[in-house]
Amino acid sequence: MITISCCMIVKNEEKVLARCLDSIADLMDEIVIVDTGSTDGTKAVAARYTDKIYDFEWNGSFADARNYSFSKATAQYIYCADADEVLDRVNHDKFALLKKGLLPEIDIVQMYYCNQMEFNTIYNFDRELRPKLYKRVRTFTWYNPIHETVGLQPTIYDSEIEIIHKPTGFHASRDLEAFEKMYADGLYMDNRLHTLYAKELLIAGEKSNLHKAIPYFEKSLTDENRTTDSLMESYVILARAYRSKNDVTKFFKYAMRAVTLDGDGCAEICLELASFYHSIRDFDEERIWANAALSLPCVLNIETTENAKKMLAALG
Repeated sequence: MITISCCMIVKNEEKVLARCLDSIADLMDEIVIVDTGSTDGTKAVAARYTDKIYDFEWNGSFADARNYSFSKATAQYIYCADADEVLDRVNHDKFALLKKGLLPEIDIVQMYYCNQMEFNTIYNFDRELRPKLYKRVRTFTWYNPIHETVGLQPTIYDSEIEIIHKPTGFHASRDLEAFEKMYADGLYMDNRLHTLYAKELLIAGEKSNLHKAIPYFEKSLTDENRTTDSLMESYVILARAYRSKNDVTKFFKYAMRAVTLDGDGCAEICLELASFYHSIRDFDEERIWANAALSLPCVLNIETTENAKKMLAALG
């Protein structure tokens, strides 16, 4: 049987931390809690489960906090949990069986992260595999009798364990602050982070967040490393941002670029155009673009199709 360290980074999770730990504590050989600045009773709750509670001065980087939590682990594997997760009894039992029978060559175990759509998160899937259990110390082996090389690809096992996501609030403002800090600090966002930033803005961003993001996404359009998908994401965000500023010229500049990017555009741009025409009470044109949104793929928010349907229903 393997041993497991549960490593968590938390801040003001007093309401949900016990719910999470009650569902997993007996599966863990140690629990490491890293607090990034709680002002509620989070650490008092944590103390009911472990004495391995550490403070980490928040620097805007979840990666730094996560790495610090991992550095405190001592078991063979590390389970990376968030406070708003829960394991029900069926999946608790699956986890227990996994712990008993996990093969030593497995480096990472993926588990299904569920219930995302209910809480308006940036993810467009209600159930998706995510890496959750990591071997703490990997053994590297040389391969090939000549031109030898070290095998670096992890051995990944896709389990059937389902983790239920049950937040009590939204973390959009926190996440957007982290993206804004990255840009302010001059840190490069790869295409994955580019997509996540755009999703967060489109789904949960306030006007102020959209306006702060304009320089980043305009600069992104000149980045040779960006994919066509990234360009479309930039056009969507810039169109939304300039529409919110009532800058009609720049709104149409980026909306029309999106329409011509691959010959069609995307559902999000069509809905932006429909929303613009709604604002000037041109309901015939609004209907045309809302219908167009139904025939094109979504690039950032799968709910765009449902929003277009609601718009058409309101038009009658």
